[in-house]
Amino acid sequence: MTDYIVSFDQIGMADLEQVGGKNASLGEMIRHLSTAGVSVPGGFATTVKAYREFLTHGDLGEKIEQRLTEINVDDIGALTLAGRDIRGWVRETALPSALEAAVTEAYARMHNGETRDFSVAVRSSATAEDLPTASFAGQQETYLNVRNI
Repeated sequence: MTDYIVSFDQIGMADLEQVGGKNASLGEMIRHLSTAGVSVPGGFATTVKAYREFLTHGDLGEKIEQRLTEINVDDIGALTLAGRDIRGWVRETALPSALEAAVTEAYARMHNGETRDFSVAVRSSATAEDLPTASFAGQQETYLNVRNI
């Protein structure tokens, strides 16, 4: 596992805290089902370290934390606006150059220069998606058929 990127075929449930549940499960499926003839798509995961470095880049994490500390959690309108603001900040924040280079290189390796009909899915994979007392299903974004990154 590198600091920022790891291939699905190199991970499993033991790596859940570093790559999240969906990614760890994909690694397990590749490891155990591919030999049985089940086709599991390959790919790569970004690590918790990559995410944390992204949050420190441009003080994004501090900005988010400050915004969240100001919210009255009983005010749905305020929560809606804060969510909109935070999503906007995340979209506007450039990746740190080392992380961008790692993602670009992993993507290029994954499709091996082939661009015709090549698409990917981009999904979140939180390290605490489902807890004994809480579920966060459906709270993350999923993008399907992403092309020409």
